[in-house]
Amino acid sequence: DEYQWKGPFYFIQGADPQFGLMKAWAVGDTNNGDDEWGEEIKLAEQAVQAINKLNPKPKFFVLCGDLIHGMPETQWRKDQEQDLKNVLKNTDQDIPLVFVSGNHDIGNTPTRETIDNYCKNWGDDYFSFWVGGVFFLVLNSQLYFDSSKCPELKQAQDVWLNEQLAVAEKHKCKHIIVFQHIPLFLRKPDEDHDYFNLEKSVRQEIMEKFHKAGVKAVFSGHYHRNAGGSYRGLEMVVSSAIGCQLGEDTHGLRVVVVTDENIVHRYYSLNELSSQGIEKELLDMLAKQN
Repeated sequence: DEYQWKGPFYFIQGADPQFGLMKAWAVGDTNNGDDEWGEEIKLAEQAVQAINKLNPKPKFFVLCGDLIHGMPETQWRKDQEQDLKNVLKNTDQDIPLVFVSGNHDIGNTPTRETIDNYCKNWGDDYFSFWVGGVFFLVLNSQLYFDSSKCPELKQAQDVWLNEQLAVAEKHKCKHIIVFQHIPLFLRKPDEDHDYFNLEKSVRQEIMEKFHKAGVKAVFSGHYHRNAGGSYRGLEMVVSSAIGCQLGEDTHGLRVVVVTDENIVHRYYSLNELSSQGIEKELLDMLAKQN
């Protein structure tokens, strides 16, 4: 049923609730300073409440990685995960949650074990789904960042991704949209590699693959600031965090409207979304049935 286009819809993208980072960042100890996350709990609660009030309801709520700050095997990790789950449980049951793995969720250099633990807690680290004729892919970007301890898992994702893009072509989907934690790039496709984007040759290969397959947009987090750019018709959308801000942006969520022709999105502060909801211009797009 979901293979068929039924008209415009929207979803909510959030990123980096990252329970524990605000304290760790404030005290200047990002390895062990994450022993408090009361502030992040409040922000995540505000996000859930804002989403629950929206009318019409979004098709789903995707969280693009770094669910918590504590790296695998660190002291506060289990408590942070439990507290986030307790907040997310209050999401309207008609709004499915989609989880994307980030570097803090599976480690900067993931292993089979850290990925298995993530999957037990949050679901698969890569998968696809359909909504109203649109094909969505969730990727484990850490495998592109450093798969040195689990090369066979990166290879498996690569094989799977090629198969999925072939499926999308066969079904003549309306759009293909990708979710991953680490952006391909922040502003320009040929920018230098650093902590916040993927290595240039890896990035180039993925961008070309996506371009050839007709992928419309890649949504990610990781940067804790809003950014983005485009490569040959592929839009790279980098959303700031629900949690700790590293730039001038506000704690927020992105509203993404999918129409027949386009993918239109806007970042809202949590306060703005809570108090005013979605602006009329986006609601009008949703009302236009094809």
